[in-house]
Amino acid sequence: MRGGPGRGLTVRVRGARRKAPSSVRWLARQLNDPYVRAAQAAGYRSRAAFKLIELDDRFRLLRRGARVLDLGAAPGGWTQVAVERAGPDVVAVDLLPIEPIAGATVLRGDLTDPAVAEAAVAALGGKADVVLSDMAPNTTGHAATDHLRIMALAEVATDVALQVLAPGGAFVCKVFQGGSERAMLAALKRRFASVRHAKPPASRKESAETYVVAQGFR
Repeated sequence: MRGGPGRGLTVRVRGARRKAPSSVRWLARQLNDPYVRAAQAAGYRSRAAFKLIELDDRFRLLRRGARVLDLGAAPGGWTQVAVERAGPDVVAVDLLPIEPIAGATVLRGDLTDPAVAEAAVAALGGKADVVLSDMAPNTTGHAATDHLRIMALAEVATDVALQVLAPGGAFVCKVFQGGSERAMLAALKRRFASVRHAKPPASRKESAETYVVAQGFR
């Protein structure tokens, strides 16, 4: 979806006086988010689907017939996009349960367990052409703590990607803006021809999230 969904009228939260202020803010944001409405209309399980659509429109990651591994895939929005754009060779992995997605293989497991990566490669039928990670921890509101938590997940995703990617493959990973991703970026630059940061329009402006897009695995 180039340009993103259009904005509509502002919707107010009913019964706001009976709800906690944080709940009211979250509900108001969801009700007035054009990407939430667009995701519902398109049948995507989360607004995050549009982040991958926008990244793919820019970087051409998901060619037809590519083997795609989606890490931390629940609830499945990125997996849905991967199936639409790459085809049926998509494997989604998460500790959380994921409802079945037509065209994808869903695995439940801990990504820190090497057996899970092996099972994913077996399900793909070979090395992955693209590894995706939109994993994020529950946030605390403390920027430094949240940054360390998401970087721990990003490092897990990086380790898996380096194990399972085929030569020439691509890796997309969510990070939070901060200093401690330098070691991760240095490792990626040694193994990929191109490593760039991108913040798709569907990523909320107030969010510290950004994405590392690494292409040309070697």
